[in-house]
Amino acid sequence: MNRPVLFLLLSLFWMLLTWPPDLPDSSYLQDVGVGLVVVALVTWMMGRPIETPARRWLEPKRYGWMIVYLFVLSAYVVKANLEVAYRVFHPAMPIRPGILKVKTRLRLPAAQTVLGNSITLTPGTLSVDVREDGELMVHWINIRTLEEEEATRQLIGRFEWFVERIFE
Repeated sequence: MNRPVLFLLLSLFWMLLTWPPDLPDSSYLQDVGVGLVVVALVTWMMGRPIETPARRWLEPKRYGWMIVYLFVLSAYVVKANLEVAYRVFHPAMPIRPGILKVKTRLRLPAAQTVLGNSITLTPGTLSVDVREDGELMVHWINIRTLEEEEATRQLIGRFEWFVERIFE
């Protein structure tokens, strides 16, 4: 996605957020003006946020996978919240925290970022670092295995398949 297209999309989104205009008052023009300045700054800083070719974003199946993924992610967030609450309220507080290295097969930085953010959104896990070679450093509140392959399967296996369908 190039910068002019990103600027246009973000500008339209901002105008929808500030709609309807309050015509007798000039505050709407100020809101739009400030919004356009912020959109210009964000566009300049983002550069090329999504490396997936634009034609691929016209495929309806990607949006279907996005919707399914939101439900899957939500289910794992609820499950992880219950697990963390159990650990917090348990008298012995059964935790075994640590940082593990996991390897993803995702190659696009945008896909790796979404995967890392999905891990971070799930309570009990936190993406500490995402490296260009596809390695993620993840803090896990209760390490269940020290083997890299098994940790990869347990931590990112549930999300990676969906993110791959959406972004790559």
